[in-house]
Amino acid sequence: MMRRLRRDASQRRRSGATVVELAVVLPVFGIFLAGLMETGHAFMVMQVLNSAAKQSARIGVVEGKQTADVTAKADTIFSAAFDPVQATVYVKDASSFDVAGFDPTGLDYNSLPDIEVADADPRQLFIVRIEVPYDDVAILPPFWVKNITLSGMAVMRHE
Repeated sequence: MMRRLRRDASQRRRSGATVVELAVVLPVFGIFLAGLMETGHAFMVMQVLNSAAKQSARIGVVEGKQTADVTAKADTIFSAAFDPVQATVYVKDASSFDVAGFDPTGLDYNSLPDIEVADADPRQLFIVRIEVPYDDVAILPPFWVKNITLSGMAVMRHE
C-alpha cells in the first residue's frame, strides 16, 4: 500500500515535466515539418518549370511557330501550379554553345541574345528558360532564405 502511494506521488510530480518537454519539442518539430513541406513545394515548382520549359521548347522546334507560341505554351503549363504573371519566360539564342571549347560555367543566361524562333536557322540551338522568384510561390513566407530564384530550362535545336 505504501509503495503504491509513493508511485502515485512521483507520477503527479512528473506530470509537469511532460508539459515542459512538449512545449520544447513541439515548436522544433513544427518548424521541421514546415521546412520539409516548403522544400517539397520548391522542388515541385522547379519540376513544373523544367517541364514547362521542355514542352514549350518542343513547340519552338517546329517550323512556323513563333516565340509568342512558345511563351503561351509555357504560361499554360505552369498556370496549374502558380500565377503565370509571377514567372518570366526567356527564349534565347544558344548558338554560342556550338562553338568548340565553349565553357557554360558561370554563364549569365539572361545576357544571351533573344531569338525569334520563326526566324531561326535549321539546326540552330535555342534556350527556353523560365524563372520565378521563390518569394512569389512559397507556401510560407520564406524568412530563412531571401532573393532566391527558381528556374527551369530546356535547350533544343530548331528544325
